[in-house]
Amino acid sequence: MSDAWLLGRARELIAIVQRSDRDEQLRIIGTLDELLEETQRRGEPILVAQLLRAAALARLVTRGQAAEAEPRLDEMLAHTKRHGLALLRADAHALRGRLLVLSSQEDAALTEIARALAILDDSATPDVQLGRRAWDRLLSSALIDCWIVLNQLGVYEAAEEVIARAHQAVRDSAGPHEITLQLINRVKMLLGWGLRLERVGRADEAGEKFRTAASMAIAVEAPFAESLFPRRPGVAAVDQVGVLAAALALAAPSAAHIDRLRKLHSSQGWPHEHVIVTIALSRCLVVDGRRDEAMEVLAAARQGQAEDNSQPSMRLNLVREIAKLGQEEDAAAQTESTAATLLAGYVEALEAELWSLRESQIATLNTRREHERLSAEHGAITQQALQDPLTGLPNRRALDERLRELAASAAAQPLAVALVDLDGFKDVNDRHSHAEGDDVLRVVASTLRDALRGDDLVARYGGDEFIVLLPGAPVSAAKQALGRAVSAVASLPHHLSHGVTLSVGLVSLRPHERAEQVLSRADAAMYQAKRRGGNQVASATSAAGDGLPPEYAEDGASGDPTWELEEHP
Repeated sequence: MSDAWLLGRARELIAIVQRSDRDEQLRIIGTLDELLEETQRRGEPILVAQLLRAAALARLVTRGQAAEAEPRLDEMLAHTKRHGLALLRADAHALRGRLLVLSSQEDAALTEIARALAILDDSATPDVQLGRRAWDRLLSSALIDCWIVLNQLGVYEAAEEVIARAHQAVRDSAGPHEITLQLINRVKMLLGWGLRLERVGRADEAGEKFRTAASMAIAVEAPFAESLFPRRPGVAAVDQVGVLAAALALAAPSAAHIDRLRKLHSSQGWPHEHVIVTIALSRCLVVDGRRDEAMEVLAAARQGQAEDNSQPSMRLNLVREIAKLGQEEDAAAQTESTAATLLAGYVEALEAELWSLRESQIATLNTRREHERLSAEHGAITQQALQDPLTGLPNRRALDERLRELAASAAAQPLAVALVDLDGFKDVNDRHSHAEGDDVLRVVASTLRDALRGDDLVARYGGDEFIVLLPGAPVSAAKQALGRAVSAVASLPHHLSHGVTLSVGLVSLRPHERAEQVLSRADAAMYQAKRRGGNQVASATSAAGDGLPPEYAEDGASGDPTWELEEHP
């Protein structure tokens, strides 16, 4: 199985899982977990992140499985942070927002979307290693996942901006499935927006939304026939996708739509899509004079939606449709009373207040989005202040802070400290160039970092010197680890290293020892390695005399120091 096959199969399963019965959905979840295990064995960071997304998304769309998506999303977020995958990290935040909506935590969901959009706002430049088409696909996917949450919350103006960006991202490279998905999503959004506008008495604007949605529903026919959506060959898209049929019906309600809507009304689909189809069917039944049937359809849908939290705004649309139809029946029977008039006024005022809250949500989203962007910018500036610009390693300032933290932590003891110096580095600068020397420093820094544990700190101390902190490592274990690093650098191809090797001085932090003291002892140990020819680790088991200042001697120690040398030619 190639990486491309794994990713393609995951995309295919995600397309299928969204319109399958629950038993099939559970089987797909199992298959995606197997694909995820395979990608984790291979270790390719982008592929792992995409399979984590697929495994989480399949659970989000399967009834009773949403809570199981959370550990996958946490893992996806940690993984994408660790590997610098900005677009997929934004997607992880968007999917967490979707999970929060399902948990009725709408304000927290809005914060997650603000975080996702802030990351996407700062990710305008495509990664050249990833390729433009793959970058655009990931960007579009993250934006659509943001859009879904905004649409669920009824924040349609922001949703429209986001889905337009998603369309822009894939307009040149999108295949039939992506085009179909974009059009269906926009139809869904426009219908929800139109229903929301009706609730505040803006019928003309609502009608315009319905007519635009109907035009898109017709336009989706061609790409739908070649998409990955589960479909019946030779059958029109409007006869297979509920929201498309609903768009035509809401734009012009009539009895001609009833049979088609009834069939789609009884088929498997998203809960909020079911609400849209229900409202469209009820309006067509009313136009056909079948008001009682319309009320039955609405009442049944309301009962079925009782436990669904996926689209709060759409659920209110359903309740409003029932109330409106009931009010029309009372008026037709001429039984309208003062109490009914007051209730209608109260509903109108309540809708106006809800609309104001919706506008407040948009303002909140924009404020949090800017806050997240500025926080990320500040974090990047702070990171730069603690990072060596040449090697990307922590700089001396970061080293000082980390050394203080580890010295004060009982869990980090024993703490091994090593000073690493490059043998023969001056010749590289003299014989070649400083630019060539910079390349050698970068290669050696990367090799040194990769040879050690994830918890070990490698910092650039200055020039061609590095400091290594190995928390919880006795001198014997630290010596073995640093010996591997020495061997790794010595084994580098000559065109990369120009023959430089490492001299390493290793000591262990003493109780109450100051940073400058332990670093001075490590420096003295490093010079012992130099004097022995370099390309080795020298560790001091006592520290009196032979080049070490007397004040650094071990308590009670006397005579010559004992040096343990390990050579790595």
